[in-house]
Amino acid sequence: MQRRAVEWVVVSDFHLGTYGCHAEELGDYLESIEPKGLILNGDIIDIWQFRKRYFPAAHWRVLGRILDMMQSGTTVYYLTGNHDELLRKLSDLQLSNLHLRDKLVLELDGKQAWFFHGDVFDVTMQHAKWLARLGGWGYDLLIWINRTANLFLLRMGRDRISISKRVKDGVKQAVKFMADFERIASDLAIENGYDYVVCGHIHQPKMERISNASGSVVYLNSGDWVENLTALEYDAGSWRLYHHGTEAVAGDPIFRPVVERMEVA
Repeated sequence: MQRRAVEWVVVSDFHLGTYGCHAEELGDYLESIEPKGLILNGDIIDIWQFRKRYFPAAHWRVLGRILDMMQSGTTVYYLTGNHDELLRKLSDLQLSNLHLRDKLVLELDGKQAWFFHGDVFDVTMQHAKWLARLGGWGYDLLIWINRTANLFLLRMGRDRISISKRVKDGVKQAVKFMADFERIASDLAIENGYDYVVCGHIHQPKMERISNASGSVVYLNSGDWVENLTALEYDAGSWRLYHHGTEAVAGDPIFRPVVERMEVA
């Protein structure tokens, strides 16, 4: 497979070490690209739910591919999230071209881009971490049930479904939380004069220009590799949001662009 050259790739919420992680598809995606820079925007290894007995070969393959990228000269920024928050004790660590950070600001073609995971806006993370951990276990169980159900649906010739996505979309409080998250992140970015704000955490891939009375900013979310299988790519002065397909042509995975390209003046 010939790898696509791209300037920057942002991915988040792998949740390696859990049943919900689509590590096979994630490995295929990482094998298809050759980025100059890779930003891992939190919740890469799920330390909350890590089990010694469960870390399949496909999960190791993902880590191996990232190491291969580093050896090939790719600059890798690992920005910590809530599920890998133990790594925050090592913030600002640099090993060769691997940089461990809590947040990151980059200049991209004269524009300021602000990257961080986003759990700082989650009230349960600030005041009831035990509840957030319990929710994480419940979410992982729901994903496992969902994947099992999809195996039967595919055998019957039916389309896949996302139970967790339907639940979130149907709960008004969850919809409000995501809207509030996007607004708060955007308001802070505008206040600090950034052109882009790039998050993860809420597993909701998105590209949108958001405005308030003080200005506007491009809000970006890289989504996840549990439900949406998405990544952000920056190249030639614009952002693209890719969705990983499940079909294959001549053995190669298909990447379906959700948003082809977003130009920012």
